[in-house]
Amino acid sequence: MGYHHLALAAKDIRKIHAFYEGILGFELMKVEVGPSPGGGWAKHFFYRMEDDSKFIAFWDMHDIPGSDGFEPNISKAAGLPDHINHISFDVKDKADLDRRRQQWLDAGLDVMEVDHNWCHSIYTKDPNDNLVEFCLTTGSFSEKDRQTALAELETAKPNFSKPPASMEVHKAPSKASAG
Repeated sequence: MGYHHLALAAKDIRKIHAFYEGILGFELMKVEVGPSPGGGWAKHFFYRMEDDSKFIAFWDMHDIPGSDGFEPNISKAAGLPDHINHISFDVKDKADLDRRRQQWLDAGLDVMEVDHNWCHSIYTKDPNDNLVEFCLTTGSFSEKDRQTALAELETAKPNFSKPPASMEVHKAPSKASAG
């Protein structure tokens, strides 16, 4: 079972649209417009990721109490570092991951790339300042992995994981030449 959609508030829906449809290629497929139960009204935009059961959605809020000046970065809003709460999308293979990295670089976005030893990820920021990831699973999981994970639920003295095999920041071409 997967999830149907993740819904987030948008600070600037036009910038969100330019990023999620224009750069990532997710298609805007549906909008629901109506009053908000606490007052005001909102538009709820749904972007199809791969089929009609997987979406990322954004709220464009109007006159909703508390929506003025809200923090759209889900980690910062919770008082946490950026990497804690983030949005991760899967890719089918290394070529797809490479294509996504190049899309981001071509769009003028810096990209951090990390080989986590069991998955390979690229990261950038969306217009809400949220960390966005594309991730390719490169390893497999064993019963030992499961038992280790279950044991970590209870341990007071954790066993730190092996550090990433590699970590690299790719500067967008326009930023690389300016720096």
